[in-house]
Amino acid sequence: MAVLNEEQEMLRDMARDWATNESPVAEFRKVRAAGEPQAYNTEAYATMAEMGWAGVIIPEAHGGSDFGFMSAGLVVEELGKTLTASPLVATTIAASAIILGGSDEQKAKWLPKLASGETVATLAVDEGAHHDPCAIEASVSGGKLSGKKAFVHEAHGADLFVVAARDGLYLVEKGDGVSLTKRKLTDQRSHADVAFDGAAADKLEGGGDTLLDDVLDRARVLAAAEMLGMAQQVFDTTLDYLKQRVQFNQVLATFQSLQHRMADLFADLAQMRSAVEAGLQAVDGGFGVARAATIAKAEANRVLHVISNQGIQLHGGIGMTDEYDIGFYLKRACVLEASWGSTSYLKDRFAKLSSY
Repeated sequence: MAVLNEEQEMLRDMARDWATNESPVAEFRKVRAAGEPQAYNTEAYATMAEMGWAGVIIPEAHGGSDFGFMSAGLVVEELGKTLTASPLVATTIAASAIILGGSDEQKAKWLPKLASGETVATLAVDEGAHHDPCAIEASVSGGKLSGKKAFVHEAHGADLFVVAARDGLYLVEKGDGVSLTKRKLTDQRSHADVAFDGAAADKLEGGGDTLLDDVLDRARVLAAAEMLGMAQQVFDTTLDYLKQRVQFNQVLATFQSLQHRMADLFADLAQMRSAVEAGLQAVDGGFGVARAATIAKAEANRVLHVISNQGIQLHGGIGMTDEYDIGFYLKRACVLEASWGSTSYLKDRFAKLSSY
């Protein structure tokens, strides 16, 4: 486990207490039942912003706390444990793009609004069913962007889109030239296909040729942090269930075969945590980010896939019912596994990085 400083421990504990008491899975059920397009509680997100979580990676000069990605990951992990629906991850990723590539004017305009929660932002990259940042057709001419983006996270609540075009990243505000088509995915969160038709676009000129890859690596480590929280919760919930469920007049946890399965999952979880924390630390340290982020997301994909499926199996038939929360984690896992790179994509990327 990473060694945390006092401020990080306080931030983690605050996030854990809030998520447990104010945003349990029951709150996600309410959001799902409400059926609002943005698929999150706007008042809850306003509270998160008031606590400073939307500005964790944003410099103090622009209204943030500049605590870094490890701190952001700690918050996201705790929210992942309770499946808290919010645009926090999407907005943090978009903020990282502006921090890395924005001009002084762009930073001054947008970062304070993102830090305060006044503005919600998201990243729009992929144009097909699979993550492929090399296959981008969206283009800009005369300051107007045209093209389509698929499966954009938190699109319905977004005021600002960070859009990947052929020649770089652009900031596009919602409004004229921007239209959304809802995509209903298994996790019941906000996803949309977004069409840009001559939308006003402001280019992020900084960051060099690697800006998109650098932003995607940050997206991968934050997604992995959320997946870590989910995996931890599935493990803890399943272990508690096995300790109380009686079968054949015996508590399930006393069966050696089930003990072995849980021991394997515990080892996988420890390995996942090591990879995810290494990815977050790499971003903060600025060294070996691409490889560390790729490993973090690939390991998160692998372990959460195994744990979420085993959680269903070890709960038996009731694990498939809506009455039990365990199935929600499997559904969210399916979406996150495909986001910012599937396991096969990430393995291929790591091989290419290692060949340089």
